[in-house]
Amino acid sequence: MTERTGTAAGTTPGDDPQRGLSAAEVEARTARGEINDVPVRSSRSLTDIVRANVFTRFNAIIGVLFVIILFVGPVQDSLFGFVIIANTLIGIVQELRAKRTLDNLAVIGEVKPVVRRDGASVRLSTSQIVLGDLVEIRPGDKCVVDGEVTESDSLEIDESLLTGEADPVTKQPGDPVMSGSFVVAGSGAFTATRVGRAAYAAQLAEEASRFTLVHSELRSGINDLLKYVTWVIVPTGLGLVVSQLVVERNDIDSAVRRMVGGIAPMVPEGLVLLTSIAFAIGVVRLGRSKCLVQELPAIEGLARVDIVCLDKTGTLTEGGMDVAELRILQNGRGSTDGKGGRDDTGSQARRNGPEDRDGQGGGNRGGAADAAYVERVLAALGSADPRPNASMRAIVDAYPLDGRDSGTAWRTTESLPFSSARKYSGATFVEQDGTRRTWLLGAPDVLLPGGHPALTDVDELSREGLRVLLLAGTDHVADSPEAVDGAVPAALVVLEQRLRPDAGDTLHYFADQDVAAKVLSGDNAVSVGAVAGKLRLRGAQNPVDAARLPRDAAGIVRALESGTVFGRVSPRQKQTMVDALQEHGHHVAMTGDGVNDVLALKNADIGVAMGTGSEATRAVAQIVLLDNSFATLPSVVAEGRRVIGNIERVANLFLTKTVYSVLLALLVILWQVPYPFLPRHLTLLSSLTIGIPAFFLALAPNRERARPHFVRRVMRYSVPAGLIAGVSTFVTYLLARDHYSGPGSLAAETSVATLTLFLITMWVLAIVARPYSWWRVGLVATMGLAFVVVLVTPTLQDFFALKLKGTEMPLASVAVAVAAGVALETAWRLLSRRREASGEGRLPLHRR
Repeated sequence: MTERTGTAAGTTPGDDPQRGLSAAEVEARTARGEINDVPVRSSRSLTDIVRANVFTRFNAIIGVLFVIILFVGPVQDSLFGFVIIANTLIGIVQELRAKRTLDNLAVIGEVKPVVRRDGASVRLSTSQIVLGDLVEIRPGDKCVVDGEVTESDSLEIDESLLTGEADPVTKQPGDPVMSGSFVVAGSGAFTATRVGRAAYAAQLAEEASRFTLVHSELRSGINDLLKYVTWVIVPTGLGLVVSQLVVERNDIDSAVRRMVGGIAPMVPEGLVLLTSIAFAIGVVRLGRSKCLVQELPAIEGLARVDIVCLDKTGTLTEGGMDVAELRILQNGRGSTDGKGGRDDTGSQARRNGPEDRDGQGGGNRGGAADAAYVERVLAALGSADPRPNASMRAIVDAYPLDGRDSGTAWRTTESLPFSSARKYSGATFVEQDGTRRTWLLGAPDVLLPGGHPALTDVDELSREGLRVLLLAGTDHVADSPEAVDGAVPAALVVLEQRLRPDAGDTLHYFADQDVAAKVLSGDNAVSVGAVAGKLRLRGAQNPVDAARLPRDAAGIVRALESGTVFGRVSPRQKQTMVDALQEHGHHVAMTGDGVNDVLALKNADIGVAMGTGSEATRAVAQIVLLDNSFATLPSVVAEGRRVIGNIERVANLFLTKTVYSVLLALLVILWQVPYPFLPRHLTLLSSLTIGIPAFFLALAPNRERARPHFVRRVMRYSVPAGLIAGVSTFVTYLLARDHYSGPGSLAAETSVATLTLFLITMWVLAIVARPYSWWRVGLVATMGLAFVVVLVTPTLQDFFALKLKGTEMPLASVAVAVAAGVALETAWRLLSRRREASGEGRLPLHRR
């Protein structure tokens, strides 16, 4: 693709740049390859999926052992290899399902920028943009390619995600625009000068892939475990090979089979597989709820959070609002006789439509004309804003410009779009009689000095959960620093927000799950507290004004830990709050939908954006709720907890097997005896006590919040459990060697040792499966019954080389297993008490 920079000739379309490219010009540029062809990878490719599931270090170990057994042993001793093949295929299929789900959701959630072509504004996918296209932008839009500003209406762009600069940059025609930046105020258009891989953001993200497990704490912990296992397997396996060749030198085939039988179970191959399957199934489940997981570890990350920070607008409330009241200000106080005012009982009078606009009002002009004049001002402000936010849209709907003669005659000379940092918007009009006047509309506590009488009305309305804007006039231009100082209040515009019907239940869920919810809003603190109070959020009755927060991180954390609702929070403060919580050991999730949430979303451990939110928020968030349902968050949390809690649960099974396999190999080397098991025996045991039950346990519900130090917690029980199982099994094996003699004695010794090991590992399974439910009891019982079937069925006895001789040694093996079970229970209870005493709480296996 040809790289173009600047605004060279040939990139400016036709004779009128404002019309954008023509169809012929688009076709010509496409033919030259000047298109935005950066691939959007929402998931791994098929090749990557197959490679990740097939070419692993442990598949290599198992593969070599499998090939060896195919040469020297019967097919039943090679069963472990077929199990690995089946597991790998299952892993590939499940991840392909997840890939399909992610790709489909990515298409649904794709943002289509507005591009002007042939004078018409059309929405196109980012891949259809060509060099020289005129791209329109407004607040919340992300710049998808590099360009040069062509049109600017008070355009302000935040480039902090690219350059680290904190303050938005005002853009004028001719100024450069970098892809990856986003609009925070104003509107405009820019001409694409770099597209595809030549664009700035594309160069930064060329190697990035959204579908990845490498940054997962769970995955990293498992990789650490596998690394430790590798260090143990290599020397132990070599020692076992030498030992078996020396002991069984007259039967090389038997020596090889028992050597493979000793090495194969050391490999916790299913642990990696189950982790991938659990994550993949999680993606599919969440996809059915229209939840796009842009980074797979986000499922795990949201399950680890202990604080979720919520933006009020768009999260707790729906995007739309209605004008509930217009209160004309008279001598600095609210008039109660204006249209939309209050009756004698103090109840809120609702707007009844256009025909009810001639009520009486106070103000500087006196009488009914003042209310009508204020409404004309509001109508003019609405018409002057080309990209109205939710508040302005409500005003536009309530006070349309159509039909207002004096309003239509007003000429807009300057306009100032709303900014969350500034907290007001404005415009300068030349009225029909030639009067020039600037009007500001925004937060009353920003436009009015402290102690102003009108703020009493504002506080009263805010306590009812209403949003209040102040209309004020000034002789200065809107963007002048003196504009606010000289503003004269004219009216209060009271807006009623629409609560999300599912927000209360979602907040209640977080409270039940010991996740603290903090509302961080740019609105008035009292108003935000009232809204949160309607949703029964604990602590909402004590809202905090962010302007009074301490500046040091420790003070901010103390305020956040003691408070629940925070108002007048600037975008930079949101980011600071998130950073401070993280520095003090909290895992923080941030939800939002506006550009004021972008910085906090980016810095949070997990960012959650609404599907109808700004493009910038969706770009930096790890999770996008495509259906805009706040109620989807509990399912994401539940999915993450299911994955992490259950993987930790089954990891105890796999690591116990690894520990007792290594210990048995070492004991065999030291005692110079044949290894007690053939591969078929351990394949049977692994399938019944680990593989099959682990698959079901890994997909079961689990509400326990994820905690750090995964490796330490798993090793804390699996190591003593593996030691108990290995020692007990080897003791039984030595007793059997002393008891049996003559031909076939080794087979009898192996059968007794297999019985002991099965009973002990079944006990481990019974502990790990707690707390019991009907299906967990059924699962454990089914595995036990399957082993009994093998013992009593002649065909299966021969296939697995299992046949118990006499009654003395089988009973002795049961007695040893019972003693080992008592030791397992004792170790488990001691570890649980130690964990409780250290303040970590009970082990997750004790809870549902």
